[in-house]
Amino acid sequence: MSRVSTTGGNLPGGLILVVEDDPLILEFLCEILQDEGFVVQPQINADAASLYLQQHANEVGLLLTDITMPGTLNGADLANQFGDRWPDKPIMIMSGYETPESSGVRHQVSFIKKPWAIGSLLDCVNNAFVSKKLH
Repeated sequence: MSRVSTTGGNLPGGLILVVEDDPLILEFLCEILQDEGFVVQPQINADAASLYLQQHANEVGLLLTDITMPGTLNGADLANQFGDRWPDKPIMIMSGYETPESSGVRHQVSFIKKPWAIGSLLDCVNNAFVSKKLH
């Protein structure tokens, strides 16, 4: 799961920053997305993702994050930081416990409830990219 340059690729908007604290789900998510031709950058929590964004935000085309995770930041905090700094970039949130509204997300996001089906996940990712291009 190494970072690959997206220059000249067929990607709709850069790599997908995937933030999930369960290592098995994180690996599975990344495999699904890579099989569809997306470039991914996995992060095990929102704190690590926030640090990654400080150096590589220009490469990130979509934030895909879980809400509930250990650390200083949770996924809602990360989504708010991301949306505040890069309002033109799409955000996708997944959770089995909360919704973006109940967790305090202030930005327009795409949301998928866990457990998700692979087709639904991919539809949500594609719709997240498309919805930001329309606004």
